[in-house]
Amino acid sequence: MISTEVSGSKLLRREDDALLRGRGQFVHNLSLPDLLHVAFARSDHAAGLILDLDTSDAKAMPGVVAVLGIQDLGRHLTPTVNPLLEVKEGLRSPLLADSEVTSVGQILAVVVASSAAAAASAAQAVRLKLSVAQKSGKDLGGASPKVCSDFESEEVAAQVAFRAGVVADPQAQKVSVSLASPRVQAMAMEPRASMAQWNQARQHLTMWMGTQTPSRAQGDLAIVLGLDVQQVRVITPDVGGAFGAKASIYPEDLLLALSARYLKANLRWLGSRSEEFISAMHGRASELKGSLAFSPQGKLLELKAELHFTLGAWMPFSAVVPLRNAARILPGPYRIEGVDIRGKASLSNAAPVNIYRGAGRPEAALLMETLVEQAARALHLDPIELRRRNLIPIESMPYQTLTGETFDSGNYLQALNRAYEKFDYPLERLAQSRRRAEGELVGIGTSIYIEPCGQGWESARVTLHVEGRVTIASGSPAQGQAHHTVFARIAADALSCPEENVEVVYGDTDQVPPGLGTLASRSTAIGGSAIVKVCREALSRRAQGQPLPITVEDRFVSEEAWGYGCLMARLSIERDTGAPKIERMVWVDDAGHVIHPTLAKGQLLGGLAQGFGQAMMERIAYDEAGQLLTGSLMDYAVPRAQDVPKVEIESLCHPALTNLLGAKGVGEAGCIGVPAVLMNAARDALTEFEPLELQFPLTAEQLWRVQQHNN
Repeated sequence: MISTEVSGSKLLRREDDALLRGRGQFVHNLSLPDLLHVAFARSDHAAGLILDLDTSDAKAMPGVVAVLGIQDLGRHLTPTVNPLLEVKEGLRSPLLADSEVTSVGQILAVVVASSAAAAASAAQAVRLKLSVAQKSGKDLGGASPKVCSDFESEEVAAQVAFRAGVVADPQAQKVSVSLASPRVQAMAMEPRASMAQWNQARQHLTMWMGTQTPSRAQGDLAIVLGLDVQQVRVITPDVGGAFGAKASIYPEDLLLALSARYLKANLRWLGSRSEEFISAMHGRASELKGSLAFSPQGKLLELKAELHFTLGAWMPFSAVVPLRNAARILPGPYRIEGVDIRGKASLSNAAPVNIYRGAGRPEAALLMETLVEQAARALHLDPIELRRRNLIPIESMPYQTLTGETFDSGNYLQALNRAYEKFDYPLERLAQSRRRAEGELVGIGTSIYIEPCGQGWESARVTLHVEGRVTIASGSPAQGQAHHTVFARIAADALSCPEENVEVVYGDTDQVPPGLGTLASRSTAIGGSAIVKVCREALSRRAQGQPLPITVEDRFVSEEAWGYGCLMARLSIERDTGAPKIERMVWVDDAGHVIHPTLAKGQLLGGLAQGFGQAMMERIAYDEAGQLLTGSLMDYAVPRAQDVPKVEIESLCHPALTNLLGAKGVGEAGCIGVPAVLMNAARDALTEFEPLELQFPLTAEQLWRVQQHNN
């Protein structure tokens, strides 16, 4: 049982006792007997044909045990991609560069040594000779803030399209916008790490790794090693953050396992922050173009959108999910007569792009909310009023969208009106007018967002022990979200027993049933419902006289629940410097039935910090040769505590209709709604300089240049 006491005070979360005492068990803290250390020799070019790979100097260095390449480990490919969209065939990439390199940071060889320092030094000694490809790529996220792509190829990996409704209004007006969301780094506190133990006698692999999806990682490892899944055990100990970047297995993990078997040794790789920048999965990297047609009376008629998501040199399992999400979520919470939405995802000579907190939802909110506010300006109508005329009403729930989605429940107008009241919207507009008359640049922005929280199944097992203890095993592991605390509360409520009687186990494929994992804001709604389901069955068996102990294992299958919310913000911009200041923010969120309000608020605040970072300061940049320009925290800006704005939060509750708890997603809300509200506030502050083009991040330099260019 996990202790919840420190110095006599009860902690908010069960997890915190060990973490606050420095007793966490991260992969970085783990060791094995006779452990050897791994570093990866990586390409320093973005593209080219391999002429020679010289490992002789590396092999001769002190402490080096082996330098392994394709000739040793064999040619293996990255796992298959989630078929949510049809993906072009032949796009799986080799784990080790074979005849060519396709990105800076691509792995050339596996270096194994007696110490981490010796391995790192030897990796630097591997010499690569290339016939460098000459490409005229554009600077995706480089010096100009209006571009956000990479050293890009023209190869389209996946496409999506929705077309529905007919609009024929000769009086229709139209506004258009072009927006970009640059690449961002997930920036987990704990960089990637993994440790492998090969048992030759049993032909069995044990792998310790920080992953959001242990069961999928187990399957991927088994396929690459040519083993049955029962011959692979994946253990996910404490994980210091993930945000989608640890949802898919990496070449580093697979190569570590292959090397452990090849050498019949225990191996560990501890990734560095530099390796996170150069080879971990990035987020966003999208270019969005859209137009919105509307009647003179302010009725939304048709949305046209072109979405381009730039992927990296190889495709993780969930690579196409952001494109699919953005396309299917549009036009968000609004009634509209027609949509024409087209999207594509293309490869580039850069680090991989995968799901990152929000995964396409922020792009949909950004595009739609910017267009709505532009339409209000064109109509000389208050943007709140335009939204009120077009939001999906509660009496239409469940609501079928033109892209085929079903919004299960919600009162979008209530969220807007409550934010309006809490923000004192009319008074804020009056104050804004007075300040503008005095020469200040002050903007007020609004955004309404929706947050689908995943669908499909999740697993759980409950054991009712003779002495009254309860053990819950879940297929949904944690990366800092306090699943021990929340899952124990869910089980205790379902069983009518004290929370302290409930032990929670996850993250070990030998101890828990196979699960889909933790992603897409699905853990409480679907994983929690699986716990409720098995607890109810266990109680039923007890009532029927089955002797203790009682063990029940099952899955819960669910359609998506749709959370939502509304944000309002006031933002000022200094005329002389362009420096932005977020002066006030109000947030009304509806995550359905909330299990643990304090932890839910923590999820909102964490999402706020990352959404703020994307909007105001974060951007991965490459130059025209595919070299990373933002390869350290000296070059890449991450919000600090003093940067993140204060926010006034209020929660509504319209329970979901799709799961046993009535719960909806909450973890990604901040990343979805915050960027859109800050973009709208900044555009509103700069209305005197229209027409204007703003792109993320909204740095002081960009906001100053807009003023100079339009003066």
